[in-house]
Amino acid sequence: MHEESPDWSDLRIFLAIARAGTLGAAARKVGLTQPTMGRRLRTLEASVGHMLFHRTSDGFILTEEGNAVLAYAERMEEEALGLTRALAGTDNALTGLLRVTSSDWFGIHVLTPVFARFLAQHPRVSVELVTDSRQYSLARRETDLAFRITPFEEPDVIQRKLMHMEYALYGHVDVETPRARDCDGIALISMDSAFGELPDVAWTTRMLPGARIAFRSNNRGVQARMCAERGGFAVLPCPLGDATPGLRRIDLGDAPPGRDVWLGCHRDLRRLARLRALMALTVECLGGR
Repeated sequence: MHEESPDWSDLRIFLAIARAGTLGAAARKVGLTQPTMGRRLRTLEASVGHMLFHRTSDGFILTEEGNAVLAYAERMEEEALGLTRALAGTDNALTGLLRVTSSDWFGIHVLTPVFARFLAQHPRVSVELVTDSRQYSLARRETDLAFRITPFEEPDVIQRKLMHMEYALYGHVDVETPRARDCDGIALISMDSAFGELPDVAWTTRMLPGARIAFRSNNRGVQARMCAERGGFAVLPCPLGDATPGLRRIDLGDAPPGRDVWLGCHRDLRRLARLRALMALTVECLGGR
């Protein structure tokens, strides 16, 4: 390696390209132009004295030297993020931004009323809620607070089980209740094939063995709307199903399995006053369910 030390800002560019695989995708993520990204990468390669990527028609592929640099760059990034989290964790003022992530329906029907109450109490705080199926990283400060239906496996995460979410079978208000012994051809609305192992999918197979899957979606809100359009019966989270006009709960004598909801934040932010306040209100409003 040359005597000139690599610039950390150039290493951040390197990490973005390594993760995105192309200059264009990396440029969009960091907010720079492709020519700037390419120039910064060439500067880094000159400083370390090695080509770090193979340029191919399918994108950028790490060379052997690039893989070696990647390990060091990721450790440097983690230290920098740790410093940012530690400094943020000492901020006791109830002001500033909080980033939160959850699934779409949970954010709409469960979290938004809680956040509205929180913002009324703390008008100098701003909340950014991102509803996405992707799991954002707490360690990388992609989000400050996350809500999931499975426990967190990331290291250094403070987590707790927030609530138990009930699910029910729903159908249009004008549709008759299906009978398990005579359910051949009944239309069901279900998760897409990637979520085929979810408990509610197994429950519908057991309770309505002759039914057919008429519509699939990984979006619970889409499922609820299709159900309201008379597209079939659907197992839905009760806050979503109960709030959807035109739907009613269907009782087959055995309710679908519910799901636990977990909330988590990185331990470095445990002293952040605005985050503590939001978590406390969320637990107060939802923790008894």
